[in-house]
Amino acid sequence: MNITPDMIDNELKLRGKLLDRLVTKSTEEKFIASMHNSKKQMDKSKGKDVKGLDCNEVLISRKDDSLIRVRIYKPLYPVKDVPGVLWMHGGGYAQGVPEMSGKMYQRLIETKDCVIIAPDYRLSVEAPYPAALEDCYEVLMWMKNHANELGIRADQLMVGGESAGGGLTAALSLYARDRGEVNLAFQMPLYPMMDDRMETESARENNAPVWNSDTNRWAWKLYLGKLEGQDVPAYAAAARAADYRELPPAATFVGDIEPFRDETVQYVENLRSAGVPVDFNIYKGAYHGFDIIHSKAEISRAARDFLMDSFKYAAENYFAPQT
Repeated sequence: MNITPDMIDNELKLRGKLLDRLVTKSTEEKFIASMHNSKKQMDKSKGKDVKGLDCNEVLISRKDDSLIRVRIYKPLYPVKDVPGVLWMHGGGYAQGVPEMSGKMYQRLIETKDCVIIAPDYRLSVEAPYPAALEDCYEVLMWMKNHANELGIRADQLMVGGESAGGGLTAALSLYARDRGEVNLAFQMPLYPMMDDRMETESARENNAPVWNSDTNRWAWKLYLGKLEGQDVPAYAAAARAADYRELPPAATFVGDIEPFRDETVQYVENLRSAGVPVDFNIYKGAYHGFDIIHSKAEISRAARDFLMDSFKYAAENYFAPQT
């Protein structure tokens, strides 16, 4: 599939073109260097609060006694027995901080009182798989074990994220199901980065705005490390999973001109075939991360409203008691 300008939503065209110039795509070496540089720049925003929310930060110990920085977002008023949402930021597994998703936290909390737990997981430029997954699972278990003091319902633990965070959402849902230590009530893997094989039509697209087959391949190489080309587990690339039974209900969306279109569609089909409820929309003319890149565009508002409606329904109807 070759992406032409007339295929892009009119409101998204200019933003996509401008941002496309900022993402280094010339060579693998320059891409990796840009990820390192981006990490340095984004690190400067650590600790930035979201106006209108109660923002806090804790440090959670890993098994080796090193620390995971975790951001906590709540309404300004006290809450009790509300959903807890573990939200994982995007960035190709190579860049990003929890603070970058502040608008998402606001929308979720405005839609339905909840508590957002956002881990600053290890990035692939520092440590490849399974570092990010292990960090997120460690924080998920911490959220479960501290649900009462956080004001969270233990039977409404949810996970979500965009792009690489969406990939971690799907992987964490599989990992939690298989370990049997924590039950998830709902998952929101938005346009998830979840298939390292890149064999679908959309994944082979090399001229898509913002994120294309080259950047995707290089990012997977960073994330998988020594596993690249080997027997990659589904916990690293969730699209490799063979069994989708007993996974939590889901809501997701994706644009029709981005590399993750086909793997998102396939994930939805696999969940539905396994009897898992899924809310899903695909947006014509939308490239990767369109809802963040141009949040005021009509198509972005539609995607946001769709997700919030799904989240509200989940908060009122989906429960997963802990055993």
